[in-house]
This record gives sequence, C-alpha cells and structure tokens, in this order.
Amino acid sequence: MSADLRIGELARRTNVSPELLRAWERRYGLLRPERSSGGYRLYTAEDERRVRAMNDALSRGISAGQAARLAIEDTTGPPYDRSLVEALGAFDDVGAHAALDRLLSSLTLESVLRDWILPALRELGERWQSGEVTIGQEHFASNLLRGRMLGLARGWDRGSGPRALLACPSGEQHDLSLIAFGLALREHGWRITYLGADTPFATIDETATALRPDLVVLASIDAARLTPFAEELSNLATHFPLALACGGAIKALVGEIHATHLDEGPIEAAAAVASRR
Repeated sequence: MSADLRIGELARRTNVSPELLRAWERRYGLLRPERSSGGYRLYTAEDERRVRAMNDALSRGISAGQAARLAIEDTTGPPYDRSLVEALGAFDDVGAHAALDRLLSSLTLESVLRDWILPALRELGERWQSGEVTIGQEHFASNLLRGRMLGLARGWDRGSGPRALLACPSGEQHDLSLIAFGLALREHGWRITYLGADTPFATIDETATALRPDLVVLASIDAARLTPFAEELSNLATHFPLALACGGAIKALVGEIHATHLDEGPIEAAAAVASRR
C-alpha cells in the first residue's frame, strides 16, 4: 500500500487536526508513516482508515485509548464479533463468554450491545433461515446471550430515575431486543421493571397500575400480537405514556391509540426516549 499522503492532506480528509493526528501517532501508535526522501512523513490509505475508525469509536463514547486499540486491532487480528459468532455457532460456552468478557472490559455496554451482540443475533438468525445453522445452534446462542444480558441487568431498577415497564405480549417469545433496550435505557439513568416474554395483557395492566411507570414499552416482532388488544392498549395509553416496538403494520394502531412507535434499533430507541425526558 503506497504512502503518499502528507499530514495536511490526511487531516483534511478525516477532519482531524494535524496536531491531534501527531498526538494519536505518538501516544497510541495509531499511524505508521513512512519517510519520503526529503524526510516528510507520508501516510497510507490504511492510516486514513484507522483515523476514521477511531473517530467513529470516539463518537460512540469509547475512551481514546480503547478507540485506538480497536482501530488497530481491526486490521491486525480477528474482530471480537467474529469470535463471538463462531463460538456461539460451535456451542462453545467458554469461548462465547470469553469473547463477551473481552468486549465488556474494553467497550461501553451500549457499544457491545449495538455493535456485537445484536449483530451476532441477526447473523445467526439469518443463517438459520438459510439453513446454514441448526435450530439447536440458534437456541443455544439466544439462551446464552439472554442469560448474560439478564446478568448485566441485575439491579437495573435501583435509583431514583424515571421508571419504564417492559414486556412482550402474549405469544411473543422474542425478547432479546427488549432486554437490550432496557439495558441501554438504564445507561441513561432510567429504572427498569421487566416482565419478559409472553406476558398476558391483564398482567401488564395490573403491574402498570401498581407501579405507575413513566413509560410502558411493549415489544413484538409480529404486529398481530398487539392489534387484537387495541381497546386495552388505548385504555392503557390514557393512563401512562405507551410505546410500541414492533415490526409489521403497526403505524395505524399507534396513531389510533395515541402511542409512540419505537421504530429504531434498541440502542437508538433508548437514546430517543431518554432525550424526550
């Protein structure tokens, strides 16, 4: 890979000052310039890629040292998301937990959820649908990640912040995205009460009445799990702020019952909810 970028041009392309680029090179070894015959530092397209990767990590709240390490590791070794997916697909409990340990020790929880755990689940789901992995592998992965995420959720109802009541309606078993949403919302200072998958509507209503939450969130990958309860949902929405996180044709129902539609990813949806407080 040819080195033909002067530091001024690298700074212009990445919108990072030459002074900061030099600091990243000196402190973290992020850049690996070559010397021209005249003694000038010359940078490659790979240096540019590392700077962009570091900027992206910094924008997600990762510390500068961690961001630099991730930007460098991205080209010097297998990324953690691959080792996580491979361990899950191989029924490798120890390997999957080790991959998660490495991620959680170096990244923010939101980053681990958004950039590794949720993509791993999507990939394994897609591979199951295409016949590349078995239902056993998909169940193993889902249960391992659910257990790990719920372990991270211990004590997520502590504090004095606003409270969110989370549940999946009757018949809905897919709750991992909702757990991720709750973990991310907790990072914004909310308290979480989690009822889990396949929760009867009467239980949701009863719990909301008892706890008086600041927000009720119901999640389902199938809109048909919610549309039969339009009247009950409308009544719930008259007493508590209500948000639906759901695939399928749900917009008409959301408008009818005056609820909010959380149509972003779980981490982005949590940030949007927190920003409205």
